[in-house]
Amino acid sequence: MIKLVTIIGARPQIIKAAAISRAVKTSFSDKIKEVIVHTGQHYDHNMSAVFFDELKIPKENYNLNVGSASHAVQTAEIMRLFEPILEEEKPQGVLVYGDTNSTLAAALTAAKMHIPVIHVEAGMRSFNKTMPEEINRICCDHISTMLFSPTVTGIENLCREGFSTKAKAPYTINNPLVVHCGDVMYDNSIYFATEAKQKSTILSDLNLSSGEFTLCTIHRDSNTDDADNLNSIFRALLHIAGNHKQKIVIPMHPRTSKVLSQQLQSELAESLEHSSEIQIIEPVSFMDMIVLESECNMIITDSGGVQKESYFFKKPCVILRNETEWVELIEQGTAVIGGTETENIIAAFNRLKSKKLNFPPLFGDGHAAEFICKQIYSAVN
Repeated sequence: MIKLVTIIGARPQIIKAAAISRAVKTSFSDKIKEVIVHTGQHYDHNMSAVFFDELKIPKENYNLNVGSASHAVQTAEIMRLFEPILEEEKPQGVLVYGDTNSTLAAALTAAKMHIPVIHVEAGMRSFNKTMPEEINRICCDHISTMLFSPTVTGIENLCREGFSTKAKAPYTINNPLVVHCGDVMYDNSIYFATEAKQKSTILSDLNLSSGEFTLCTIHRDSNTDDADNLNSIFRALLHIAGNHKQKIVIPMHPRTSKVLSQQLQSELAESLEHSSEIQIIEPVSFMDMIVLESECNMIITDSGGVQKESYFFKKPCVILRNETEWVELIEQGTAVIGGTETENIIAAFNRLKSKKLNFPPLFGDGHAAEFICKQIYSAVN
């Protein structure tokens, strides 16, 4: 029996961790013991606790309750609180996901204590180091002992940075395992899609019809904290809603909600308030989000996870950023970089609206979590 400490802190990590926890419970319960540490990076109920309930994740063994803070303070506080847990638990590995401050802090702490770091979603690159997430993912990859990449592109990125897919055991921080595994978020989307449609009442609650609305999410600080970007985005959304008579549903992230009244120009705020086509709602649960994604006609987002989910559910996607780590979507033509300029966002929407799209399998077979658990167990033993 090996012991793994799993770190979660933000909504995307909780969702990804659900797939691994499910695989441990169903196929590796006699081989892997999982200890879950929640950093408390997302502490809002709608952004955290509700996902534990819906995704049937075991309750965390520890909650660091770090809450919101600057990047430096949040990262430092997680490291300070996480170190004694590792001293107490003495795991064979620390499992981290994605690219948040929780990911970086946990990886740094474990690596300096000579505990193997296992990075799920390794190799993703936007090639924009002004993004905090890009710094987090690069640093995490380069101190990991096992790197699991969801895509072939991720493997290629790692190889260009000096990693090798030919390493042999024993694996160490200097001789890491690098593997293409498929995407655990795709595992979850497949696993929960049927259940979500049976349980969720979100469409009837919002009086929405399948295929007749666009889903939009905005949460990155580069958009929410930049008044020019935020105003350009909402100007584009109002244009799309008005000119195309297109209903747009926006589950409002707490960060966006907090700054909207401060950042939005008065005429845009007034237009938004009186728009019959734009529907702003509270953050939604995982099941509700799956239904919104699978039943909409298009997705507009600055979220990396939602970009992928658009592909899982075969929906065109306008990306509210100037680059993406999920370049496969751009290459396949199912997503278009809209950036933050009003005209570019509108043009991206129009381009996708009139385009016939194909969605070949890019993210595995829906069994990435089982594959990852098997590889970890084999590597440690």
